[in-house]
Amino acid sequence: MAPTDLDARLDAIIAPVVAAMGLELVRIQLSGQPGSMTLQVMAEDPATGQLTLDQCAALSRALDEPLDAADPIASEYALEVSSPGIDRPLTRAADWTKWAGHEVRVKLEPKVDGRVRVHGDIVGLDGDDVLITGKDGNTLRLPLASISGAKLVLTNRLIAASRPLDASGADEIIESGSAADNDNETPDIDTAED
Repeated sequence: MAPTDLDARLDAIIAPVVAAMGLELVRIQLSGQPGSMTLQVMAEDPATGQLTLDQCAALSRALDEPLDAADPIASEYALEVSSPGIDRPLTRAADWTKWAGHEVRVKLEPKVDGRVRVHGDIVGLDGDDVLITGKDGNTLRLPLASISGAKLVLTNRLIAASRPLDASGADEIIESGSAADNDNETPDIDTAED
């Protein structure tokens, strides 16, 4: 699908911030209805293919000021910064070469040879066309311009080819001096009358 003026404005604001942090932009996606929209910024560290929790938080903070100053979205929205994950979307031409040999599900708009969806193994990129070997063994040629969405399929082969996720910070527990200080716990007080 062709990018809109809003897509271009968001890219012009977000891409330089992502690049300045030494990260690569995977996708910018605005979804939802006015009043309850989500602006998803998906990025990765080129060294790991993922973002740590600290990198997500830092990128979110770095995007706050330029997004507030430009105010490109007419309604309220929530900013969501995330890593692409193992079964990542394929959004850049280079993704089709990098992930050759892996299984993918593709949505097409407009249709290609009467197909709206394709499921198969990525052969690679040939000019502006993606080559995919379908489940029937035939190799299909799909114009990049016709791919409206593509996502890797989570397989053992993909897991083996991906770097392990960095879960640092995900299991930090904040301990306090007493159980009553934690809003999720109630103090051990018996209120029953004697």
